[in-house]
Amino acid sequence: MTDSYKVFVKKSAEKELRQVPSKDLLRITEKMKALAGNPRPHGAEKMEGGDRYRIRQGDWRFIYTIDDSPKTVTVVKVGNRREIYR
Repeated sequence: MTDSYKVFVKKSAEKELRQVPSKDLLRITEKMKALAGNPRPHGAEKMEGGDRYRIRQGDWRFIYTIDDSPKTVTVVKVGNRREIYR
């Protein structure tokens, strides 16, 4: 498939992923992998004040950016819904 995106996870987001309980971690990583095929899936919301999107999984959220020119998706932050927007 030639029009798939490459998904990257920043080192800081990888560190934040270690805090996620295993029951949610699998679902979150599956959603991240699915961004390669569709970086703007149903349920993703564009955030105000920038070019960032967020996806929720239970009480967890992850924020990512999309660059359509080189076809990349970069996960920049992972966190609990109470703390991620601070």
